Amino acid sequence: MNPAVPLSVLELAVLTEDGTSADALAGATEVARAADRAGYQRFWVAEHHNLPSVASTTPPVLMAHLAAVTDRIRVGSGGVMLPNHAPLVVAEQIAAIEALHPGRVDLGIGRAPGTDPYTAMALRRSADLSAEDFPRDLLELMGLLGDPRPDAWGELVGGDRPLWDRFAATPRAVSHPQILLLGSSGYSARLAGLLGLRFAFAHHFDMGGTDQAVELYRRSFRPSADLTAPHLIVTANVLVADTAAEAERQALPGQLLVHGIRTGERIRLVDPDEAPRHRWADVARAARTNRIVGPPELAAAELAAVAERTGAHELMVSSVAHDTSVRVRSLELLLEAFRGR
Repeated sequence: MNPAVPLSVLELAVLTEDGTSADALAGATEVARAADRAGYQRFWVAEHHNLPSVASTTPPVLMAHLAAVTDRIRVGSGGVMLPNHAPLVVAEQIAAIEALHPGRVDLGIGRAPGTDPYTAMALRRSADLSAEDFPRDLLELMGLLGDPRPDAWGELVGGDRPLWDRFAATPRAVSHPQILLLGSSGYSARLAGLLGLRFAFAHHFDMGGTDQAVELYRRSFRPSADLTAPHLIVTANVLVADTAAEAERQALPGQLLVHGIRTGERIRLVDPDEAPRHRWADVARAARTNRIVGPPELAAAELAAVAERTGAHELMVSSVAHDTSVRVRSLELLLEAFRGR
């Protein structure tokens, strides 16, 4: 493994059983500041809608806030779910953040709605939930943010003139955000390769297919003005504590949360003292997973193995725990151990 592989953070702003959205967002802010101080490279926030357990619904709003309260870390979306939004609206929101914080903004773009079909329809104000327009929307957004691709437009879209021929995102920043494509499937991997974009694979979804998507991205890659060689980010669920027993104790609420998502019975994060008595505790612990839980040296070794296997240029960790202090401590322990390898 390349010892220079940087680590970044993916934040979901998950609510606790007795907490509010304000509490979750305050926790996300504290974690962002801690990641900034520790030396993580990026801090991304997700887009999810109509979920009682998640407060991160509007990445541009949260990005602007987090960029204003941190000093050096890159702040971005993991991601903006483009089918929910007009490309010009996203372009102007991100252009504004870039103008305020030049050189620190990432725009990670996703193709999924980040919610159920009914909520997606309410967001789009349309019954047409097709993802077929995604290449068009992505290319128009890129062009509006200063990266027009007329050749790709002709190959993948054709027909009408692109928005960047008729509009400009304002304010006009003197620098441009870094645009990345996110995905958990071969479709996004191939499109990222064809467009010569950085690609972030959602390994933390724990759905398999990581190796296949990574290989497809590399095989499909075409150099672009923005990127001359493939650049891969792999995400992982990681929770670190001083001992294995404490790490497992603090990880159980997150495992229960995931079990609820998979069974359709959504819950919030329960207190780790109550989690062992939860009716799902045994099945949540026994579920097969790529989640990394343990003391610093073990977690760092397992994360390094992910980088080695995938050839990732960067790793991004999602640390879900009931208490903000536990997440902050996890990030600090992990980075120290990872750098010490």
